[in-house]
Amino acid sequence: MPWTVALLRGQRVLARVNADGSFAAEGGRVEIRYKKTDARAYRAGVGNLQRVEGEALVADSDVVEGAEPAPKADAPARAAKHADAMNPTTSSVDGWIAFTDGACSGNPGPAGAGMVVVRPGGAIVEGYEFLGVATNNVAELTAILRAVEAIPADAKSILVHTDSQYAIGVLTKGWKAKVNQELIAKTKLLLAKRPQARMRYVPGHSGVPMNERADELAREAIERRKTKPVDVG
Repeated sequence: MPWTVALLRGQRVLARVNADGSFAAEGGRVEIRYKKTDARAYRAGVGNLQRVEGEALVADSDVVEGAEPAPKADAPARAAKHADAMNPTTSSVDGWIAFTDGACSGNPGPAGAGMVVVRPGGAIVEGYEFLGVATNNVAELTAILRAVEAIPADAKSILVHTDSQYAIGVLTKGWKAKVNQELIAKTKLLLAKRPQARMRYVPGHSGVPMNERADELAREAIERRKTKPVDVG
């Protein structure tokens, strides 16, 4: 089967397609490669792939034979360590929970932020924001900013889930950023005013429902070119 150029969260990849050009999905996931010469094979959810119009199909013979990377020796330990990330909290008796994600069509390109906020007790409020032309990192940071802004300052606890290691790094680990400094500073200032707020990494596109929903909202913002603020009332 041939390959086509597609976008996965704003990054160009090669995705396996059928003879008619449709994504060759097995169990809802499509084999992808980051380079024709890279033998490491991965899989992505078909809903997270976007065809790049005008690109010719790539023959299977032009792509090296690949295999999915073998699990690392410490995979069981790492899996146990991140078990809570794969099954994150979705409700709390007295705390607020948020799931955030960013997306863009091209990097940079039309970008959107998606936010899912869970009130104490489990009631869910959703929102999204169209950002115009921006990068995926800007979208990820904006989603976090908007979610925390929407939560009352006197919330007993705030837990923000994101699949962006970049966002967690620049906001909480002291990573030095060469770009997006104003947005990072604004978000860090808000988090400093909310010491009860914590951030938790959740693997992207791994079947975590609320994270997938935040991604859908981010893409809806891009498709509709509209903004729907998170209104917790």
